[in-house]
Amino acid sequence: QVQLVESGGGLVQPGGSLRLSCAASGSIYYYNMGWYRQAPGRQRELVARITNDGSTNYADSVKGRFTISRDNAKNTVFLQMNSLKPEDTAVYYCNAARVWFGIRYEYWGQGTQVTVSS
Repeated sequence: QVQLVESGGGLVQPGGSLRLSCAASGSIYYYNMGWYRQAPGRQRELVARITNDGSTNYADSVKGRFTISRDNAKNTVFLQMNSLKPEDTAVYYCNAARVWFGIRYEYWGQGTQVTVSS
């Protein structure tokens, strides 16, 4: 079982940058890792995802601005966020997921607040 803890959130002005970290208590080697976000009154949405073999995909709204990466040796996933916009304001959650014997295993962090405001 994997425990996930996010950090790095905070207040930033539009156009600024933040780097989020997700530290796992166990190995993430076999997991697909993702960052999701949820704003008040909105559904949780996928921001970025990186598979266990390094393939990435991004929401259209963040493509070209955000970069997801992973360091399996340190059991950590990162989200580099550049050119931040007010609409990026949300609680950001780290996610780990894998399928084993046809069963999906999924874990979530508690979230970190990102606020983009002038």
